[in-house]
Amino acid sequence: MKKLIFATALALGSLTAVNAQEGAIAQTSTNEAKMAQTVAAQQAAATQGFTEVKASELPQAIQDAVAKDFKGASVSKAYKNAKDQYKLILTTADKQKKTVYANSEGQWLKAE
Repeated sequence: MKKLIFATALALGSLTAVNAQEGAIAQTSTNEAKMAQTVAAQQAAATQGFTEVKASELPQAIQDAVAKDFKGASVSKAYKNAKDQYKLILTTADKQKKTVYANSEGQWLKAE
């Protein structure tokens, strides 16, 4: 009789553990999917209205302004909108990312 009760308890305990693992795996997959959607939405919002251009195609005035005001920084990505405004993703000398905005004459519009 004791063996029967022990076997039943062991079987129920195993089933509970399996169900708990499946729930945890499903929860992790859901969280990862939500995180991926959030990142994609943020990237789309960040470049809204801007189209990517090559850093080498930036006007000389902007290149000079970056060199003057952000010593040691390089342009990792550049975007341009219809108003001839540029969004620049800079990698600073200390390897930090910084987003700045400029017009075609190299004047800063705003910085994040």
